[in-house]
Amino acid sequence: MKTIVKLLYHRIKTKKGARLISLRKYDKVKTMKKDIHPQYFPKAKVTCACGNAFTVGATKESIQVEVCSACHPFYTGKEKLMDKVGQVQKFRARLAKKK
Repeated sequence: MKTIVKLLYHRIKTKKGARLISLRKYDKVKTMKKDIHPQYFPKAKVTCACGNAFTVGATKESIQVEVCSACHPFYTGKEKLMDKVGQVQKFRARLAKKK
């Protein structure tokens, strides 16, 4: 690993005047390690179970998914909303049977 020596100095005041001191925590700047990162595919193909396919950037060349934005009920508008009024009525009916 190559290191780049970068000295930064800070001026401090003393009784005899100003002087420069080295900031030790900034003395060495390390470069990024080579050959440890996974390969990046900027045009990775994503295939959904519904048949929809699109490209994204990823570390795998091809990705298989079960649900995508083309078939997910939230995005298609076919989501089933729970009827809270019906639930309350069912609870009250069960409660009335117990009495």
